[in-house]
Order: sequence, then C-alpha cells, then structure tokens
Amino acid sequence: MTSPLTEGTDSIPGDLATRGTPIATRVEGLGAAVEAARGRVADALLDDIAAAVEKSTGRLRLSARHTVVAIAGATGSGKSSTYNALTGLELSSVGIRRPTTSWATAVVWGSQGAGELLEWLGVPPRHQTMRDSMLDTPSESELDGVVLLDLPDHDSTEVAHHLEVDRLIAVADLMVWILDPQKYADAAVHDRYFKPMGTHQDVMLVALNHIDTVPVERRQAMVDDVKRLLAEDGLPDVQVLPISAREGIGMAELRAEILRRVNDKRSTTLRVEADITAAAARLEQAGGTTPARELPGRRVEEAEDRVADAAGVSAVVEGIERTVGEQARGAVTWPPFALLGRGDDETPGGEPTVAPLDRATVDTTIRALADEASDGIGPAWAPKVRDAVTARLAATGDQLETGLQGVDLGRRLPAWVTLVRVLHWLLLLATVGGLAWWGVAAVRGTTGDLPEVAGLPLPAVLGVGGLVLGLLLALVGRMLVRGLARQRAEQADERLRGVVHQVLETNVVGPIGAELASYAAFRRGVEAARA
Repeated sequence: MTSPLTEGTDSIPGDLATRGTPIATRVEGLGAAVEAARGRVADALLDDIAAAVEKSTGRLRLSARHTVVAIAGATGSGKSSTYNALTGLELSSVGIRRPTTSWATAVVWGSQGAGELLEWLGVPPRHQTMRDSMLDTPSESELDGVVLLDLPDHDSTEVAHHLEVDRLIAVADLMVWILDPQKYADAAVHDRYFKPMGTHQDVMLVALNHIDTVPVERRQAMVDDVKRLLAEDGLPDVQVLPISAREGIGMAELRAEILRRVNDKRSTTLRVEADITAAAARLEQAGGTTPARELPGRRVEEAEDRVADAAGVSAVVEGIERTVGEQARGAVTWPPFALLGRGDDETPGGEPTVAPLDRATVDTTIRALADEASDGIGPAWAPKVRDAVTARLAATGDQLETGLQGVDLGRRLPAWVTLVRVLHWLLLLATVGGLAWWGVAAVRGTTGDLPEVAGLPLPAVLGVGGLVLGLLLALVGRMLVRGLARQRAEQADERLRGVVHQVLETNVVGPIGAELASYAAFRRGVEAARA
C-alpha cells in the first residue's frame, strides 16, 4: 500500500485527492516533514507515523455514510451491558459475543455500503449484526449509518485482546470509554490510552457506569473527579456522562450524544485530523520544536575574515602594495635620480608570499560557526550541522592552502611601466645629446650655425625639452604608480578572499545551510500538518 506521506498528492486517498482541501494540505505538510526528517529522525518512527496516517486516511476511502463508534472498557466496567442497552439486543444470548474470542463484534444500522468498511475494520461476518429490518422504527431509523463496535476488555490478560483493542481504537470515528466507579482512576487506561490521546478529545466520550451504586449526593463529585483526572491526562474537554446501563440512568443522554456526533457527520474527518495532529506532535517531539533559523550573513563574513587572517591575507596584500609600488616607482623615476638613490622612499622588502595556514585558528573558527548555527535548532538536526563541517576540517585546510598558494598575486608590472622606462632613457639621451651638442658648438663658437626650431637652437630644444619632459613624465608616473599599487593590492585581496569564500562556501556554509534549510522544511511541514 502506498503511503500518502511518501508518494505525494496523487496517492492521497478518497476525499483527500482534491488538492487544496484542508486535510490534503495537512497530509502533504506531514509528508514534507517526514521527507525532511529522513536521515535525521529514526526510520522506524517515520515509518510508524506514515503507516498510522495511511491507516487513518484510509478510512476516507470508505463509506462516508457510516460512523464507526467503538465501545471500550475494562473488565467489570459494564461495557457489555452498555453495548446491549444501546443496541437493544442481548447479543450474548445468541452466541455472537465473546469473552471467548479476541474479535470485536459490530451492530450495523444500514448495511448498504458497510461491507467494505467492516472488511477494512477486520470484523468477520460471524461477528456482524445488521439492523436494516428495524430501520422503519423511529428509534432505530435515527441510528441509520451507525456501526457500533463492542471491543474486547482492554485490561484482559489475553495479548490478542490488547492487540484488537489497540487496532480498532486507532481507526474508530468515535470512541466511547466505559469507566467503573471503583476503577476509574486505574493507571492501565489512563497511561495506556488517555494520556497518548491528548489530540483526540473531539472524538472521545467517557461514560461513568454503575452510577446507581453511588449515593446521589456523591455522584456529581465523582463525575468532577473523573474530569479532573482527564484534565491531568491532557483531555480537559472530554464530556463525562454518568450512566447505569442496568437501571437505564443516563442512557438516553448517552444515546443522544452519540447521535448528535453521528448526525454532525464530522466524526470521521475529526478523527483523521486528530490522527494527523498526533502524528505531527510525535514527529515534532523527535525532530525539534524550536523555530527555523538561518545562518546570518554577518557571521559568515566574520568567519571568512578570521580565516583570511589565519592565512595572513592582510600581510600579503600590504606586501603586494609595497612591492609593486617600489618596483614601479623605480621604473618610472627619472634615471639620474634613480642612479643617485633619490627615487626610493622606502627600503625594498622581500617578495610577498602566502604564509603557512594557521589551521588551529581555522578549525576553531569553523567549529564556532557550526556551534552557533546548531544552537537552538532541533536535536535531530544539531549534530548533523556540526558533523557536516567537522568531518571536512582537514580537507578544508588542504583546499585553503592549495587555493591560496595558487593565487596570482599580480606582482608583474604592466607594459606601460616598461614603456615609461624606455621613454625616460630616450628623453635622457635627448637631454644629454642636446646639451653636449650645444656645449661643443659653444666651445667652437659655431652656435650660430646650429639648426633652429621655432627660432631656438635645436640642441637647446633637445636638451631642455628632454629634461623637462623627463621630469614631467616622472611626476605623472609616480602618480600612476600609487594607483597601480592600490589596484594590484585590491585585486590580490579579492582573489585571496575569493579562495577563502569559495572553500568555506563549499565545505562549511553550504552544508550548514543545507541542514538549516532541511530543518526549515521540517518545521513548515509540521506547522502545516498542525494547522
């Protein structure tokens, strides 16, 4: 049998098949929560929840005309006499009733459409009584559509009886519990049945039988005490009716209340809704009740900064800016100043390189991030968040070292720096050549014979022009060098931090985010199931 929790909306049975109906939406939400919990919550629990909801929703495939009312109680509670009083039959006299059998018996008012339901309930034909011939009686016709089950005693020493009670209690549309004034506080019924049914009080009734054995003045106090115990069990809204099946006290009220629930036609859907709510509560208890959360971007940035510091990124970036600046300034300095050592403002340092990674700091930073991300989320997810990153610590360190060592730090100078250097030497040659030419002509007294440019001697133009242009080029070059050093430092910083970001995103942030997203899907599913 396919489960609506594992196969999606197409497998949702009966009335649930219409997408968007409230129960279908709740089943889909529970299915999403179960799917998100796989691998985090025990498969046995998830399979049990899926089977329980499949059993419950399976009821909606069957007759919507009939309401299954189960009469349950302990040995000596008067359950059988209550059952006989409600049916109007002494079924034990015709040999249909137990106690010699572990099967439940059923009385059905209106057999049309009941066969498949009774088969699904597992009530064999020999334990079925049809009341169709009685439906023309007003008192009987009002019960049309009722399937009344008499269950084995829940406190029987026979294991088969326990199993039958548990099986039918799990699928009945309405549960009527018969209690005895002498044993209504018995832990067997409270611990085994009432306390686990806190979500099912809308489909429960309690009848305090043998009330005729209690003095009239004490009856209400006893009813109140039963209500108190039910409230302690988490069932404060369950109605308690004092009855005596033997004397007929309260039977009309019990019958009327059952009929009211039957005529309301909501017992079946209320039961399914209660089962879904109970399943969601079990799943929530195992998976976690705290709200979903996200990994703050600010914390990720802080972690990346700490890892970058552990790799010495800031020192490398400063070294790049210094080294590129020194090399470029030397290249664009007017050659005579460079030869005299006047172009260097700083003592050149060593080549910048990425230092060995401080793995202890990296590991501590990653663990702290995982601990913060797992703090406050469900207990089924918290270890997964931590394990998702701690198992990769060694690989994370290796990838960081390899990636950082492979970064191009941009130490090579651009072509324009070489061009400036060539221009400097050409201008220097022009300056020296022009001034030497002019000086030789002056010594020989032939300056008047020198060629002219715009009325000025060409050697003077070459010498002075080369000097002026060389100095201007050096000034512009130094301005460009400052921008080049900052640019190369920023590029190196971006590349190095990009490696840090990528490695942490792959090995830390991504896995943590996946677990947090899974928990968020789980919480959304649980909330939808409980809506």
